[in-house]
Amino acid sequence: MVRQGLAGLVLAGLVVASAPSQAAGPFTPAPAAVPSKGATLRLGKCINISNMLEAPKEGDWGRGFRDSDIANLKAKGFTGIRLPARFSTHARLTAPYTIDAGFMKRVRHIADLATENGMSVIIDMHHYEELFVTPAAHTERLAALWRQIGMAFKDAPPTVYFELINEPHDKFDASNLWDVQAPALAAVRESNPTRPVVIDGPSWASLDGMIAMTWPDDPYLVPTFHWYDPANFGFDKAPWMTPAVRETWGNAGDIAELRRVLDKVQGFIKRTGRVPFVGELGAHEKRSVDQRANFYAVNTAAFASIGVQSCAWGYTNTHELYRDDRGWLPGIADGMVTTATLPN
Repeated sequence: MVRQGLAGLVLAGLVVASAPSQAAGPFTPAPAAVPSKGATLRLGKCINISNMLEAPKEGDWGRGFRDSDIANLKAKGFTGIRLPARFSTHARLTAPYTIDAGFMKRVRHIADLATENGMSVIIDMHHYEELFVTPAAHTERLAALWRQIGMAFKDAPPTVYFELINEPHDKFDASNLWDVQAPALAAVRESNPTRPVVIDGPSWASLDGMIAMTWPDDPYLVPTFHWYDPANFGFDKAPWMTPAVRETWGNAGDIAELRRVLDKVQGFIKRTGRVPFVGELGAHEKRSVDQRANFYAVNTAAFASIGVQSCAWGYTNTHELYRDDRGWLPGIADGMVTTATLPN
């Protein structure tokens, strides 16, 4: 990040929680879209473990992860987590770029705990800041990091997925996206030939960036984009917009714009055969709880209405849905929905 109709069903070890039966606004969840090319993820109701392992050090950006968090998420019906992790600050700067064993163990512990509780997991390389400034200078290191992660997780359940790099931006853009990531993908494939690998579009994992991408002939790639639109509601503020801050969301114009976005996503699916998921979806914590609840409910239902899953940002610390001192914020997590079925 920058700065269900299935009740009590167990599929391939993934427990699917019951989703609210009612539609959210004008949108009703549909069965998961089926790709004709590429892979898809079995996420269900998904959430990001926000600002924990992707901080420079765990605890720098709010509290760290607690084992009890998995039970807390499971009890709320979440069946998938995205785990952002800043491997780059826990690895040597010179070859062979060894990742600190303690940090790797920490990531594996959380992933194992989640899978043991029937949850799928996305291991996401997050905040590799040097890569965005000088991508060519860090291409070899990125591949070496993923070679190690691949080996560490080669025997993990098939519901553990990899995301090569979060939100390409700055000098890491559409012009060099595959040049930089191809060696990392090849490194993963040495030990994980069929594990699904998530690829973000350029320009901060933008939808338009994803739509414009070309794709290599790897049958296990999964596209993703992030969704905080409109930015003056999804983020703290958006100085480039008028107004810079919105306190409400959900008027007729917002719904019409959301429908245009769904048309674009469906066009991408039809053209490429690939089914994306929304890797981050959120509304800023400075907005009121009721307005945030409406945003999460309507937007997750909108994407689910075309068979696309989404992961909320975030759990706690930022864009939080849960606070240690107050518990789950009223209506937000409960109102989120996912597709009416899971992908096969």
